[in-house]
Amino acid sequence: MRVTTLDLQFLSTPGLIAAYLVESGGEHALIETGPGSTLENLRAAVRAAGVDENSIRKVLVTHIHLDHAGAAGWWANNGATVYCHPNAARHLVDPSRLIESARMVYRDQFDALWGETMPAPASRVVALQDGESVPLGEVQITAWDTPGHARHHHAYVIGSACFTGDAAGLRLQGTRYLSVTAAPPQFDPGAYLQSVDRLLRADFESLYLTHFGQVADARGHLTAYRVRIEEVYQRVARWFAEGLGEGDIRSRYLEAEHALALACGLSESDWQRCEDANGAAMCADGVRLFCSKAR
Repeated sequence: MRVTTLDLQFLSTPGLIAAYLVESGGEHALIETGPGSTLENLRAAVRAAGVDENSIRKVLVTHIHLDHAGAAGWWANNGATVYCHPNAARHLVDPSRLIESARMVYRDQFDALWGETMPAPASRVVALQDGESVPLGEVQITAWDTPGHARHHHAYVIGSACFTGDAAGLRLQGTRYLSVTAAPPQFDPGAYLQSVDRLLRADFESLYLTHFGQVADARGHLTAYRVRIEEVYQRVARWFAEGLGEGDIRSRYLEAEHALALACGLSESDWQRCEDANGAAMCADGVRLFCSKAR
């Protein structure tokens, strides 16, 4: 098996969103597609890897958030089968509700950030159950149900490698700061920790993060990420219990994460890259929403 990291150059910036080109036995698959706004970058990266994009007939997405699967419909319309979580399939076939919700959040920035999200033909979308596999050449790609970031989230396992989507958070390559991917509306710390524990028990040799790249120390990364999930949840839960409002929680979360990132050695420019890929205010909203529901 050969894995090629494809940098989608989101916002014309390297190292924010990856898709993975996986080859085995002469057959190729994509894991993640990124948003519609980076589709041409993805297609160019596939061609630069020496692969005819029309030969890709298997595309797997970890979940249907636009930074992971916004371009999936294009691949389905180009003849690929798109594999996903059972709760994600309907949103690939009809992404209208997803687009409407995202437009409410991003408003005038939506088109520049996410581009076009094409509906996928229902005949080209296949839902995978937990533990179900897709053959690729000489290997099997196995779906693992990994909720916490979203209830419709899969990680994909090939041997000792795991493609984690958002189940293992964000870490820019060459840095130590771990950003908890906690976008609303489905952040759930209990489910998240169970998913991380499941990945830890598997003792993978490598993780492949959508944000961003290969991680060789899988156990160290997951152990540290588990601590970070608990940390951000306990922090926001305390502020919420104290009666702080949305704006105050956002600003305090941003201040705390910014300070931690700088303490981990990030430059201000790298911090801004983290913000572009996983905004702290958005994550604060996700954790706060869970706290309000759990009240």
